[in-house]
Parts: sequence; structure tokens; C-alpha cells
Amino acid sequence: MDLTPFKLDIDELLDEFCEEKCTTLADMKRVWLAKKFSYIYEAKPTSNSAFFMQSLYAHSIGYMASFGALSQRLGGLYCLYCLYETQPCKPCFKIYLSLGELKRLKELVIDAKENGIGVVPAVVKRMLEKTMFLFGFVDILGCSVTQRVEEIAKLQNKRARIAFDRLFANSQIESYLNMDLGAELELKTLKKMSTEYARAKELAMKEASPAAEVEDVLHINENEKTACDTVESIVEQWEAQKDDFYKQTGISRHNEIVPADAFNEIEQLLEE
Repeated sequence: MDLTPFKLDIDELLDEFCEEKCTTLADMKRVWLAKKFSYIYEAKPTSNSAFFMQSLYAHSIGYMASFGALSQRLGGLYCLYCLYETQPCKPCFKIYLSLGELKRLKELVIDAKENGIGVVPAVVKRMLEKTMFLFGFVDILGCSVTQRVEEIAKLQNKRARIAFDRLFANSQIESYLNMDLGAELELKTLKKMSTEYARAKELAMKEASPAAEVEDVLHINENEKTACDTVESIVEQWEAQKDDFYKQTGISRHNEIVPADAFNEIEQLLEE
């Protein structure tokens, strides 16, 4: 997938922002609207939306995390914010940010404060409050976007696992999910009893055949569904429903749990 034209559009947007030496979000919104930049999504690919969005985010982050002029770095941040807010994807794709990029964001907030640009802490605080970021450990500026998407998938699985643990903490739901219904209903014992009963009934029918007409009874007997069959069917449905639950939620019992506390330091900075 060639996303070069989209990246060039972002380059042109930020070039105009920097040429005017802009520093505020209002400036970015003015340039954005003048160029009708939201139309960038009109030509987006019909598949691989995650790859597309993370590519746009990564290009903007490249400006934000660079060591260039303050105006350029601010433009990267504002562009990132606007890309997230105007994206047509629902639910919105979060912005993957590595720990190295988070450090650069913190430095940008400090520089903005020193230069009296008060809107920057407010923008970053809003981005954190709306959980726009997905924090990870891979520095995507030094790797492919594919690796970035894979890292995001791993992080989302971990977060789903954390949500799963919190949802089922101190409740009976998890015990139900982990329950072996076959064992609970003593299916093996029931099968054994059912088999013994069927043999005894068959023997009784054979012994009664010479002395009485039992054709109708034999017909019923051949088509009868046993209690064991019913219980076994219920157990199979139970297991199938549990499998569907895990597939639909994306939860795996083997997921690792990693606390998402990488942004505590920047939150403290924003409170100062």
C-alpha cells in the first residue's frame, strides 16, 4: 500500500504552518480548514484502515518528536490531534506512542510552557483524558508500520485481559466460564448408567417378544432420545457458547497483564 501521496499532503500542511511561524491550535485549524484537509480521508483505502491511520499518525509523530524548530514540532502535535478528531473510523483508532516518543512529548510540553504557549498543555491533557494514546515499548520511528500495528494488537489484547479480570473479580461469572459442565452433571456416570439401562431394556424386550406383541414398543424404543443424549447436547452447547464468548471478546486466558502507567509522569507535569 503506497501512502506517499498522503504523507506529502501532511508535509505541505506542516510546511505552510511553519512558514507562517504559527504556534497555536487555532492557527492549525485555520490552515487545516483553508486547505480542506479533512478531504484526506476521501481517498483512503477501503481495507487496512488500521495500517492507514497509524501511517498518518506516525508521519505526524515524526514531526512532533523531531529536534527541529518549535513551530514544526507543535505542528506535528496539532496535526496528530486533528487527524484523530476528524477520522471517519468508529470506534476511533488510537494513536500508538512509544516511550521514547512520550519523552519527546513531555519535552515539547516543557518547551511550550517556557515560551508561554499555554494551549499545548491543554491539548495534551485533553488527549490523555480522551485516551487517544495507546502506549507501547516499540519505537515505531525506527521500524515498519506493520510492526506498529502488530504492537497495537498486542496492547489491545492485554487491555482486554485487564478489563476481563476487573469485570469478573469477586464474581461467579469466571467460575461459570471455567466450569466443566460435563463434570458438574456427572456426564460420564450418566453415560454408563444410560448404557446399562439400554442393555437391560433391550434384553427385557427380547425376552417378552415370544409371549406378546411388542412391535409398537420396539419402534418407540428405537427412536427414543435418552436423558444422557439430552445432557450431552447441553454440555456441547455450553462449550460452544464459551468458545464464542472468547472469540467475540478477543480474550485469551494466557494473555499477559501489563499495567498502563507509562504516562503518569506527563500527567503530573500537566497538573503543575
